[in-house]
Amino acid sequence: MNDHSEHKERRRFSRIGFDADVQLVDARGSWQSRLIDLSLKGALVAIPPEWSGQPGERFLLEFALDAGDEAVIRMEASVSHQENDHIGFRCEHIDMDSISHLRRLVELNLGDAELLERELSALAKD
Repeated sequence: MNDHSEHKERRRFSRIGFDADVQLVDARGSWQSRLIDLSLKGALVAIPPEWSGQPGERFLLEFALDAGDEAVIRMEASVSHQENDHIGFRCEHIDMDSISHLRRLVELNLGDAELLERELSALAKD
């Protein structure tokens, strides 16, 4: 079994492709990038120019659900991995408004209420 399939088998949260601008912020500054996909537990982001983050470091990720929409998802996340042209972030904390927006987005994209409930249950156990 290769590393990719092992990683996929360990994943308990469905990833939703979502193309949006994302801002990454820490004490050193901020970076603009593109969101590639997200799940209830994290996000995959294109590496922005001048990126200097390292695994384990924490950032605030912020992105709007729609260009004209006021619905914004904000999550505190740590860098879980960095490969080729993307960074994987693990959600460490998310506010109630943001998790509500994220849950609805995942629900609409999964189209499977039972799968969503399993993922929410797994999230509560983490």
